[in-house]
Amino acid sequence: MDHESTNTYPGGTTVDTTIVLFLLAAEIGVSAVSVSIEMLLLTVTTLMVMVLPFFLHAWEPGRFLRWLGVRSLVLLAGVAAGYSLQGPLEYLPMTLLIPAAMVSCYLQFYFILRPHPAK
Repeated sequence: MDHESTNTYPGGTTVDTTIVLFLLAAEIGVSAVSVSIEMLLLTVTTLMVMVLPFFLHAWEPGRFLRWLGVRSLVLLAGVAAGYSLQGPLEYLPMTLLIPAAMVSCYLQFYFILRPHPAK
């Protein structure tokens, strides 16, 4: 199997999980004023969405730090956006997160389980 066919998208980008990561981080930003078990679970989930999609691909290990750097910037931007949304739009990140996570899950399962032509 060649390198390009193991990535979910051309060029190896994962746009769907990046959107989910941004919305999870925005939810953390909205909920930043409270410290609770829900906040801990949300933070652990966000860190898993930040790191684990890298391991779904057959990428070389040298790209992990670059991947983590880009995802960290997305995380920081999401927290900043969520913190600025406190007030009338505080439910917007979670409302958008649910359909984004469903689409992301569907795409990940499709690209993992899609039939590969025999050579």
